[in-house]
Amino acid sequence: MRKATLVSLTLVLATAAVGIARIQTPAAAAGVGTQASPASGLALDQIKMAPGFKIELFATGVTNAREMAIGSKGTVFVGSRNKPAGDTVYAVVDLNGDYKADEVIPIAKGLNEPSGVAFRDGTLYVGEIHRVVKFDNIESKLQSPGEPVVVNDTLPKDTHHGQKFIAFGPDGLLYVPVGGPCNVCDKEKDDPRYATILRMKPDGSGLEVFASGVRNSVGFDWHPQTRELWFTDNGRDNMGDDVPRDELNTAPKKGLHFGFPFCHQGDVSDPELGAARPCSGFQPPARPLDAHVAAIGMRFYTGTMFPAEYRNQIIIAEHGSWNRSVPQGYRLSLVKLEGNKVVSYTRFAEGWLRGMKPAAAGGGAMVGDVWGRPADVLVMRDGSLLVSDDKAGVIYRITYGK
Repeated sequence: MRKATLVSLTLVLATAAVGIARIQTPAAAAGVGTQASPASGLALDQIKMAPGFKIELFATGVTNAREMAIGSKGTVFVGSRNKPAGDTVYAVVDLNGDYKADEVIPIAKGLNEPSGVAFRDGTLYVGEIHRVVKFDNIESKLQSPGEPVVVNDTLPKDTHHGQKFIAFGPDGLLYVPVGGPCNVCDKEKDDPRYATILRMKPDGSGLEVFASGVRNSVGFDWHPQTRELWFTDNGRDNMGDDVPRDELNTAPKKGLHFGFPFCHQGDVSDPELGAARPCSGFQPPARPLDAHVAAIGMRFYTGTMFPAEYRNQIIIAEHGSWNRSVPQGYRLSLVKLEGNKVVSYTRFAEGWLRGMKPAAAGGGAMVGDVWGRPADVLVMRDGSLLVSDDKAGVIYRITYGK
């Protein structure tokens, strides 16, 4: 990766990029669905990326913005989490094709932390804590989508690691994770759907376990060439600052077990449960990531705007640590592959954490100013990259130009 530099972008320009003019649709006239006021306190000029990259605001007013999906007409759908505000699914509309949001429409409210969104054949699928629902022909009725149709409502109802990231695989099946409902516990013996990535047919039938031993995956994608599943997984807490590390995993076939709750990062036996099963019996990670960075949304970069060295490489949204004595994460990372092997893990964009200082006199724990937390990434049709931020309630757009 090229030597990092500050990407200069003033807040005045960032504000202009949002498209502040209020577009009067039927929903807008009723007082909903209009572009919110420009976000304040966003230090976009502090984001560090390689030369040639630029970051600006794509949309504001997207509270708790989490997973994103793009419709066939270019609508960006966004899920949310964290009640009471995190009960909404948004449609972000770019009316004139300038890659700046003109309108943010709340198309569904009152849902159970609808973090996950996926789009297929004109239909928007939404992953709630306990179920998957859908909205048919959604882009033709954004102002009045109607009530959701239930696809499958048999999922566990636990809120601990219950938020979903959902996506359709190359096999046409919908992949849906179910996290372990704890920091560390062996719930799989009671219900084999815990700590897994499940998959089902688009109508909700044929639900099955694809991968096991997955503590909490909130991001996955398929390799553009091998079509194999790659996913992030968050490591357990309360074992120290640097152990265990988060994981980037690959599952080339159904039936693999990735170690939770017995083994972490491929080679660390759990102090409470590890005696039951050794690490040697599990699928090791493709690459251990940094500890407690909360690696969540990830995609393969398949566009053509960025330099060729980024093509078919992985960009991960690292949401940021919550209990580490020296915070880390709050950034985008880049994982490069050669064939199916990870060869590097570096920073792609960072700066949402700034002003690190000791929490108290005498050193020890550190604190910093966290003004944003990347949650997901999405490659647009022009090759630019959208980044959702659930703390700031905005979506950024990253472009490249010499």
